[in-house]
Amino acid sequence: MRIFITGAEGQLGKALIKELLGNKQKFEFKLMLTVINEVSWNSLYNWMNENALLDERAEITALDITDFYLVKAAIENFVPDVVINCVAYTAVDDCEEHEEEARLVNETGAKNLAMAVKALGACLVHISTDYVFDGNGTIPYKEEEITNPINAYGRTKMLGEKAVCETLNNYFLIRTAWLYGEGKNFVKTMLRLAENNKVLRVVADQTGSPTSARELARFIIYLIQTKKYGIWHGVCDGETSWYEFTKEIMRLSGRDVEVIPIKSEEYKTKANRPHYSVLSNEKMHKETEFGIKAWEDALKEYLDSLKL
Repeated sequence: MRIFITGAEGQLGKALIKELLGNKQKFEFKLMLTVINEVSWNSLYNWMNENALLDERAEITALDITDFYLVKAAIENFVPDVVINCVAYTAVDDCEEHEEEARLVNETGAKNLAMAVKALGACLVHISTDYVFDGNGTIPYKEEEITNPINAYGRTKMLGEKAVCETLNNYFLIRTAWLYGEGKNFVKTMLRLAENNKVLRVVADQTGSPTSARELARFIIYLIQTKKYGIWHGVCDGETSWYEFTKEIMRLSGRDVEVIPIKSEEYKTKANRPHYSVLSNEKMHKETEFGIKAWEDALKEYLDSLKL
């Protein structure tokens, strides 16, 4: 299988690389890993070298997915069976002031990839977000429910979903949430803050499903070996608030820190956040044999990997 991964330098991209090159897979593959620029190329190469992941099956190159002709040429040159799009403008608050820039990446980039993939008859894995929902519900969102984003990031990701669904038949559109892995993320931020603070004030009225990039990568690798095309939700099982999530991070890492719950109004941000954006894994459990970890178990695995 020839696998073309965009955004390979990001959290999910690195998780995919580790799962593919660091573990024995039952299928043969070749990877094209694309990054945004030369700086990212050097960074990813060094990371792969440090983690003993440099492999003749993987090649790294730079690619701007917002340029259709560059995308078309890169994909035609590699001739992939599957393209996994991990590129996204994910700075939620920045999107409020730079929505057109975010849309260029999250919608135009997705459409460019979909069009190039369609021409080859390959399939596309496109990653989306819980933020396409408004968060006004009280039960987990299923794949078929109507989207209604309440911030610029969610709007641009919704448009990306639409572009993929309208362009292709062979696609896996996977919504995920509260992702953490290699690089900057909520878990590492809380651990860093705990080094110099005995008290942390964390929002308690936003509920979601913290998801390990490693678990999501495993789900993606499972799906691309099937033809179960369509929209999927891919989050770790269970739900929690940022407050309870932080408490569990502190408990598992052995940090003696008091975590105080606060309301969203007490932590002002440029972008509105959904209060309840839990994604349902019911389809995953009913229609696949893939078993995704509960968020608590995935968090423990992640913290163990950090060797704190």
